[in-house]
Amino acid sequence: MPKPIDPRKASREVRAVFDDIKTTRNVPDVNNFWKYLAHDPALLERTWTSIKATMAPGALDPLVKEMIYLAVSVTNGCQYCIASHTAAARKAGMSEAMFGELMAVVGMANETNRLANGYRVPIDAAFED
Repeated sequence: MPKPIDPRKASREVRAVFDDIKTTRNVPDVNNFWKYLAHDPALLERTWTSIKATMAPGALDPLVKEMIYLAVSVTNGCQYCIASHTAAARKAGMSEAMFGELMAVVGMANETNRLANGYRVPIDAAFED
């Protein structure tokens, strides 16, 4: 099992990405996800560039984006991402009531998705493009 890359011992390339993460997120240090990805500097840079662009303000506000990320992370069972994006969503304004409703929607969507797939329900004509 690899160990996280120590930012003080990281290459110049990795430190540049770490510095951008800290500046963009206004945090004193990068979290473990980035320290592990730093074993592959190209992967680290590509992933950070994509996440930074995807999570930037746009048609969806940052709270909605974090809640979507959290919902997908729950569905995928990624404990690290659940913890990380729950914290980010709370920082962006997610209340306990919002979290509860989000988890209810995630659970319901997973249940009905499995039922529809299991029964091989054909798509209604009204839902087609």
